Amino acid sequence: MNERYSWMQIHQEEFSLEKMAEALDVTPSGYYAWRKAPYSKRHQENDQLKQEIMKTWEQGRRRYGSPRITEVLRQKFRVGHNRVARLMREMGLQARSKKRWKVTTQSKHGLPIAENLLARNFEAKRPNEKWAGDITYILTAEGWLYLAVVLDLHSRKVVGWSMSKEMKTELVMDALNMATVSRRPASGLLFHSDRGVQYASGAFKQRLNQLGIQQSMSRKGNCWDNACVESFFGTMKQEGCGIFYKSRQEARIHIFEYIESFYNRQRVHSTLGYLSPECFERRCA
Repeated sequence: MNERYSWMQIHQEEFSLEKMAEALDVTPSGYYAWRKAPYSKRHQENDQLKQEIMKTWEQGRRRYGSPRITEVLRQKFRVGHNRVARLMREMGLQARSKKRWKVTTQSKHGLPIAENLLARNFEAKRPNEKWAGDITYILTAEGWLYLAVVLDLHSRKVVGWSMSKEMKTELVMDALNMATVSRRPASGLLFHSDRGVQYASGAFKQRLNQLGIQQSMSRKGNCWDNACVESFFGTMKQEGCGIFYKSRQEARIHIFEYIESFYNRQRVHSTLGYLSPECFERRCA
């Protein structure tokens, strides 16, 4: 019974008391009596935790499950995963599930292919040691919008990105140039991608050579060789950037906000000790 009353208290600003009482098979008078009764310390702690859980769940764009929320809460509270999972069930909260997304790689070409130097070693001891890039597509009423990103594998931060209605070499070149301007990497950086024609083009290879960057490419038909970027795209779309947009401009604004405001600065990653990419880089620095 306490769980029902607690749920009513959490959602009292969203629904009328009478409707909630009817739906949960309780009486308004019972709810008021419960509100007036002295709370145990445990109940008070649970109410506080539920507020923090809801806040964290919303900040994570309703994508966080109980393990990730537990780790975020442990930065301020002593709390166990089982307790968080139970309270989330009482609140009716659950993470959105991931979906599979179509691959955009155009690898049927006769251009030279670089060796797979990364070899699925996604760990980087310092920033600007290993970068990974890829392209995905976003559906709009005006047609496709293509997004190219560059991830620093040290922090999983998106250090460069570009959007265009055409999937040409300029798309990946602009993302690379943005990354190099903002990060100014030293010579010897490794850049990994799939075998797409954009990354295999002479212009892109020439730009990497100018910057002193080594090129690495995935094996044929093996998406796991670039799993970090594939994972980013899947997460990005699942967290709201995979919807159908009215225009390319609307998609650009939404994706920009997701990358620069949420993903890089707020979204916590289990591989980073449940810190955001920017927070992780500051800690390491």
